[in-house]
Amino acid sequence: MTVTRRGGRERVPAHPDIRTVGLQQVLEALVDPVRRRIVAELYTGGQELACGTFDLPVSKSTATHHFHVLREAGLIRQYYVGTFRMNALRREEFEDAFPGLLQALLTPRPE
Repeated sequence: MTVTRRGGRERVPAHPDIRTVGLQQVLEALVDPVRRRIVAELYTGGQELACGTFDLPVSKSTATHHFHVLREAGLIRQYYVGTFRMNALRREEFEDAFPGLLQALLTPRPE
């Protein structure tokens, strides 16, 4: 669903077809600890979260960049609810494309 603002600007950013995303792009997106933290919160929380609810150790503009990288790698879907940009993990789609990868990367290993 695409929501349009006055003036014709879309409120839902474009999302790649997960089948066009390569493993290399996914791994490059997840190598950054801030991006892994975002995905881990969405993975363990099981719910969609607004950008502002993440407690990230970076500026707002840097956080925006991290969300963009995750969206382009097919890991998250973003959409607006009022003025809030929501983030949802594309868990089922991602699991179909890369079975077991998220669990393997995000589950803490026992020491």
